[in-house]
Order: sequence, then C-alpha cells, then structure tokens
Amino acid sequence: MKTSDFYYDLPQELIAQTPLERRDGSRLLVMRKDTGALEHRRFYDIIDYLHEGDCLVMNDSRVIPARLLGKRVPSGGAAEVLLLTDKGGGVWECLVRPARKLHVGAELSFGEGKLTATVTEERDEGNRLVQFHYEGIFLEILEQLGKMPLPPYIKEELKDGERYQTVYSRVNGSAAAPTAGLHFTKELLEKIAAKGVKLAYVTLHVGLGTFRPVKVDDVTAHKMHSEFCMISAETARILNETKTAGGRIVCVGTTSCRTLESLADEAGRFSEKSAWTDIFIYPGYRFKAMDALITNFHLPESTLIMLVSAFAGYDHIMNAYREAVKERYRFFSFGDAMFIE
Repeated sequence: MKTSDFYYDLPQELIAQTPLERRDGSRLLVMRKDTGALEHRRFYDIIDYLHEGDCLVMNDSRVIPARLLGKRVPSGGAAEVLLLTDKGGGVWECLVRPARKLHVGAELSFGEGKLTATVTEERDEGNRLVQFHYEGIFLEILEQLGKMPLPPYIKEELKDGERYQTVYSRVNGSAAAPTAGLHFTKELLEKIAAKGVKLAYVTLHVGLGTFRPVKVDDVTAHKMHSEFCMISAETARILNETKTAGGRIVCVGTTSCRTLESLADEAGRFSEKSAWTDIFIYPGYRFKAMDALITNFHLPESTLIMLVSAFAGYDHIMNAYREAVKERYRFFSFGDAMFIE
C-alpha cells in the first residue's frame, strides 16, 4: 500500500486546540469492524459497550515536562531542548534548537543555572546526546523548569498540565500523552469495574516519533522509532485469565495495543516482560491479542491511521473518517474518540 492511500482531507478548524471541560463528555464514534456500521454516542456511553468479563487495558505512562527553554553559554542566545530517551547517568537523547549552533561541546543553562548541560554526541536525524548537571532529583527540577511538550498541531497554551495526563498515569517517562485515555474519569472507571470489567495496566513510554511523518511512498519501507514497554506479572495474569474465560481484551489507545502485540507470544499469551519495541502495524497484520480498541482520530498518512486500518479494515476506517469530518468531530490529541469492536 502507498502512504498516500491513508490521506484524508481535514479542515484545520476541526483540530482540537483545548480539552473539553468534561473529560468524558467528548463524542464517541462506535464502529462494528465486521460491517463498518457506525453509531454516534458520547464517551460516557462507552460503559454500554463493555461487557462483564472483558478486560480494559490502559497505558499508565505519565508525560514528563520534557521541554526545556534556556540559554547558550556564554553567548546568551536562546536554546530549546526536548527530552526523548533517558540513557542513564544524567544523559538524555534530545531534540535541540537551534541545531546548527548546538554541536558537541556546546554548553547550556536553564533556570538561571539551576540546571546546566553539555552536548556530548550528535546522533542520526539531528538528535543529540546531552549530559545534564544538577544537584538534587532530576524529575523534581524538571517539574520546576520544564514545560509540557504538546504536539506541534496544538498552538494554544494549556492552562492545566494535568489535562494532558490520564487520570491513571503513574510511571514517568513519556514525551507525549497516550491520548485515548484522556477521556476517562475516575468515576467512569469505577462504574466500568463495578460492571465486572477487569482493569489492567501496561506501560509504554510514548516518544515524539509518534508524530513523525511517514516520508516514504511505500508503507513497508517506513522504519518505526523504538519505545520502551512493559507488562507486569499481575497484568499478564489478568490478560491470560480473560482470554481463557472467553472475555475480550479492549485496548485503550494504540500504545496499549502496540505493547500487547509486541509482548504476546504467538498464541496470544502473556508473561511478565519488558522490551524496546519498533512494531509497525499496517493492513495485513494478524492481531494476536487485541479484540476491541478505544482510540482518537489520527493524522492523515500517519502510522496510527495505518494501525486502526489494519484492525478495522481500510475501507471501513476511511469511510468512518469521512463521516467524522462531515459530522464535525474534533480531531487528534484533545479531540473525540472511536470505539472499534
């Protein structure tokens, strides 16, 4: 398939710039993947589509305030660093701006010297390895000095950083939110659990590669970025019990899906495991674990719209996206949701 096959026309005004006041008040487009039939609901209605014995799988990764604005030393010129991957020992792989002035040996200062850094290596695709120097706990310093790394298509300032976190986020490490989970409230999750739906958590630290455009015409030639993911022994047990009992595994978001599909064995069974995954799911892929998916609306020609097309069928998804545009759904991170079963 060609990348251009996954293009759809999206008016700019449908790209959601801010979250709704009520997390679970967004619209929900429900699709039957066997027929492509569509229903228009609200997200709080998701409970009507989850059944006793199902397992709802959520990514509990938490976005770190990974965007640092500082100065170059000694010139005083502006510099921006975006943390991507923790390499240990205070070293992070980062995106930097202006890249043409930040070569090996460049010195940086943030927060009037509370945090300093040195560029130690230049990597592929313009990334840098950066050694940070500080006293105390790095994440606490980030909380003071860092900003939330919102996607490039969001132009408005986010007033409350917690609205770019799921209510169940707990493991620091993502550079972008697992956005399908932003629709859940604690109250809605309590109602879902009371219905007899099991709640299980996996961790995949979302990298900014999730926004990287596919630059090749042949889909199969695209190289995916790597992301760290893990499944605990408890989650593995819940997933295996759900499968054995005939329940459905319902993934919240493409990150939960990619974690399960990366770490399941060929029979769709699970054990405690962690790994770096660069799994690329596009039409033709055979799913081993996931039975249903809650997801947002994704960018044209992105790897994420390819994943949902693999699950629900290319024609069904492209028709659903045309319907969502026609019905003026809100798109992308702060937008509306789909449930595909």
